[in-house]
Amino acid sequence: MKIFQILFFFLLVNTLFSCKTVKGKTLLFVGSFTDKKPGKGIHVYEFSSHTGDATLKYTLDHITNTSFLRLSPNGQYLYSVVDSQMDYNGKVAAFKVDSLKLDISFINSQDCGGLNPAHLEIDNTGKYLVNSNYSDPSLSVFKINSNGSLNPYEQVIRFKDSSIIKGRQESAHIHSSNFSPDGKFLFVQDLGADKIRSFTFNKNNSNFMLKNERYIKVKPGSGPRHFIFHSNGKYGYGVNELSGEIIAYKYDNGQLIYIEAYNSYEKQQDIYRSADIHISPDGKFLYASNRGPEEDSISIFSINAVNGKLSLVAHESTYGEHPRNFAISPNGKFLLVANQFSNNIVIFNRNRKTGKLQKLPLEIKVENPSSIQMRAYKN
Repeated sequence: MKIFQILFFFLLVNTLFSCKTVKGKTLLFVGSFTDKKPGKGIHVYEFSSHTGDATLKYTLDHITNTSFLRLSPNGQYLYSVVDSQMDYNGKVAAFKVDSLKLDISFINSQDCGGLNPAHLEIDNTGKYLVNSNYSDPSLSVFKINSNGSLNPYEQVIRFKDSSIIKGRQESAHIHSSNFSPDGKFLFVQDLGADKIRSFTFNKNNSNFMLKNERYIKVKPGSGPRHFIFHSNGKYGYGVNELSGEIIAYKYDNGQLIYIEAYNSYEKQQDIYRSADIHISPDGKFLYASNRGPEEDSISIFSINAVNGKLSLVAHESTYGEHPRNFAISPNGKFLLVANQFSNNIVIFNRNRKTGKLQKLPLEIKVENPSSIQMRAYKN
């Protein structure tokens, strides 16, 4: 009798353990350009945090140019730009994420207040969303309701400015924005004006939530595109599209203090198109994507935790064309690159000790991938 009791105990423990291991799921959300017509805009995959395999679970069809995605801090809602790169005002759409059914459902959408929405930012409370309009240079600020839906924009700020590169900098181009680690300020990348604009963020004034504009001037012809703050709250890093450089800053109570600039490309180019920038979950390494014309690569840097400076580790080919966006898996084990022009997402194993990348024989085929978001869910 005791033998059967022991066997039953081990079977019970094994069953409970197995249930525990399959409970958690990592979801991969991919936003795409749809050639300016309704098409398959958002794909949802179940991603294995152990092997790097991705299985398509859901596709949102009949939607146009969902070229940038952003998850809410709690992962319950997904937000997407809609109708980017069109000749009329774009939108921002809200979706409910179902981590059990592995899909998303439409909640609502709002006019974004300008042409060509390119980037979305959400504050750490999950209550405010900022949209960046590239072609009609402006910022629009939205309040997020408790059910994830968006109110009409509370504020739109428009910009007039320029810089030195003809055809790219003849007007302001707002490419992205980032809330400061303390949530008190918003920093805005203006590719057309070679400025990082900053605003104080006042949640209590719905008409003027962003005010007291200042700016940090970057080297003419740089083209600030994307920015990321370090998790320690002390440093920030900007990637400049037109100069192919990464700039390190010290952050201090609303101020960005220049530290040093670094080449993101391995080789000198006539034209630079640096795109995206991310830091590993452990805060030890920084990665940036470089889009041709001669080098499609990910640059890898180690981060000095004492002074914020970067040291080059390596460059890795993206095994595709035009790596517009990339993401690091929540456990830090994988890095996924969306190669827009070659219609593939390449998956790399990431060495946590060295920061280096090793391509896996895994690849996701998807048309014009342009934005990646990942989240681990505990169902």
